[in-house]
Amino acid sequence: MGNGGGRSMVSSLLLLLFFLSSKSLAYRPGDLVPMSKMGQYHSSRTVWQDVIGRHCPIFAVNREVLVPIQKPTGYTGADPYKISFQVGREKFLIPWLFVVNRKSSEVPMIDVHLRYSGGDLLGVTAKVVDMPHHYIEVHPNIRQQFWDPQQWPKHVLIRYTWEEQSEIDVTSGFYVLFGSGLMLSFILSIYILQSSRDKLARFVRETVAENSMPDGGVAKVE
Repeated sequence: MGNGGGRSMVSSLLLLLFFLSSKSLAYRPGDLVPMSKMGQYHSSRTVWQDVIGRHCPIFAVNREVLVPIQKPTGYTGADPYKISFQVGREKFLIPWLFVVNRKSSEVPMIDVHLRYSGGDLLGVTAKVVDMPHHYIEVHPNIRQQFWDPQQWPKHVLIRYTWEEQSEIDVTSGFYVLFGSGLMLSFILSIYILQSSRDKLARFVRETVAENSMPDGGVAKVE
């Protein structure tokens, strides 16, 4: 293989390194952040179910969505109903949130706080709070439907709030630099090895050619 083949291999590995580095940017502003949910009433628990796109967070975009809550199996109204979420491809877990029969006279709202840096989702927290009165005034049917025991699904407002963090993650940065250094060292080693093989092959060819010349060969002109 000549120098052209060695350069082609180096170029391919550099492109691979660039691709792997770009993959660390998991999201861009406006990207849909996948989410799934699970519900529990008494000892009956649902499986994880994907949340449809229009109810999911949008990366780096503050917004509010109205999410339907289906009637749980065996529901009698005697006990609270709780739900849990997994957010993002990283599957950040939001622990159980009491949304129905939570011992409050107010309609609940889920306040979700998402932290990000660059294109990375760093973490998610959530809590149940009272739905703002100004929202209920604009949508008075939400209160009526929520407290009607025969009315299902219930609708719960989720507010997504994003916070950008600029702190440098020293540990993650070290691993990225270390991995990049190893990759670059590997690429340089291949390039040096290929160059050495080419030089060695040329030296062997020249030596063989010189040794195969007759003793009365043409002398070099000084």
